[in-house]
Amino acid sequence: MTDPAVIHCDQFLPRPPAVVWRALTDPEPHARWWAAGDVRPVVGHRFSLDMGPWGEQPCEVTAVEPERLLSYRFAEGALDTLITWRLVPEGDGTRLLLEHAGFDLDSPMGRAAYHGMGEGWPGVLEQLGTVLGES
Repeated sequence: MTDPAVIHCDQFLPRPPAVVWRALTDPEPHARWWAAGDVRPVVGHRFSLDMGPWGEQPCEVTAVEPERLLSYRFAEGALDTLITWRLVPEGDGTRLLLEHAGFDLDSPMGRAAYHGMGEGWPGVLEQLGTVLGES
C-alpha cells in the first residue's frame, strides 16, 4: 500500500547522472529550473528556496549520496515535508525519481499543498529537462 500523502514522479533525462546532480545541487542551474536558493549537497546545510508568491521556504539537507541521492526537509515550520531525489543511471541518461513526502492531509494547508504540488511537479521536472537540454 502506498502512502496517500506522498507525491512520486519519475522522469528519464538524456543526460548522465553527474550533469543531473549538478542541476539539483548547484544554485545557478537550480534557480533556472525551479527556485533560487543556496542549495548545497552537504548534510546539515540550511538554505531557503524562493518560492515566489509562497515566500522563502526554509530547508535542511538530511541525506547525500553524490550523484545518487539528495534529500532535504522543505518548508520547515509550515509544511514540514521531505523531498528526496534519486538518480539511477539508465543507458546514456538518468532516471530521476522524486518523492515528496510528509504532507498533513488533515490540515487545509497540507491538502492544498499536496494537490498543488502534485499537479506542479511534472511541469517542474519538464523545466529541468529543458534546462539540461540547454547545457
